[in-house]
Amino acid sequence: MNSTNTVWHSATVTRQRREELNGHKSVLIWFTGLSGSGKSTLAHTVEEELYRRKCRTFVFDGDNVRHGLCSDLGFSRENRAENLRRIGEMSKLFLDAGVISLAAFISPFKADRVRIKNIVGSEHFLEIFCSCPIEVCETRDIKGLYKRARAGEIKEFTGISSPYEEPEDPDLVLRTSEKSLEECTKAVINLLIKRNAIAPM
Repeated sequence: MNSTNTVWHSATVTRQRREELNGHKSVLIWFTGLSGSGKSTLAHTVEEELYRRKCRTFVFDGDNVRHGLCSDLGFSRENRAENLRRIGEMSKLFLDAGVISLAAFISPFKADRVRIKNIVGSEHFLEIFCSCPIEVCETRDIKGLYKRARAGEIKEFTGISSPYEEPEDPDLVLRTSEKSLEECTKAVINLLIKRNAIAPM
């Protein structure tokens, strides 16, 4: 439902001014991949490196947002789409705040990722595909989710009973079963430098 009684207020402290104060651009780094592919671990490790470089950051983690912002949503196709729409809109606000946002979500469907890209603007969206064979992901499954999904206890589980649509043209593909965490982190940082989001040290 769209409100007809609200008007967008334009602040005098703009995104550009916040970016100048911060010394870096704001951008949304979107980590997508199967459960267990290393998205959250990589997002937090990249954040640590950005913090070391004195960048303002925030990580949106798939599990964390479902404890509050999206606690009313389930895991149906429709609920997943709404979950990601909310994250997209929240990320847009963080971009306006001059923050580098890192989002770690399975986000299995191309249409949902495209929607988020459109919400924040393609020039501010970096799609990182954490590519990892499902067999490897299952060995990393400390929560036992894959085992439960294969037993039929979890419905619509990505990779088992629900598909994962691989990105067709991501900004970066990281084969997390082959590359070390350090190598993957360095690749993301180099991408940010290449896109002029942050300056080289």
